[in-house]
Amino acid sequence: MARIGFVVTLACVLLLTLLPVRFLPDLGMAVTLHDDKLEHAIAFAALAALGSLGWPGHKARLVVLLAFTGAAIEVLQGAQLIGRDLDGFDWVADCAGMALGLTIAGWTKRRVGRRVVGLP
Repeated sequence: MARIGFVVTLACVLLLTLLPVRFLPDLGMAVTLHDDKLEHAIAFAALAALGSLGWPGHKARLVVLLAFTGAAIEVLQGAQLIGRDLDGFDWVADCAGMALGLTIAGWTKRRVGRRVVGLP
């Protein structure tokens, strides 16, 4: 279940972060500076937690994948076609979110037990 959640969440994060800014008002959304870092951290915390629960033996690969994903998002956001800004601090927020997500996943596994995440 965590694996499906990870894939769906990753697809949503990619869609929302790479959607050209001109389409956001049609979806009732806007890019604002005051909560942008928090949104990045929350998204990557969710991805890291779900990925860690879904693939518990592959944390290093997960961290590398998510770090590269966050960096790629920033580079692509800097493209004129998307109309957003490249901001290295967004990547820092992504990494902080990953650390939080891995901590939450570890706490969940210890506190609730392995049966919750569908492991034997």
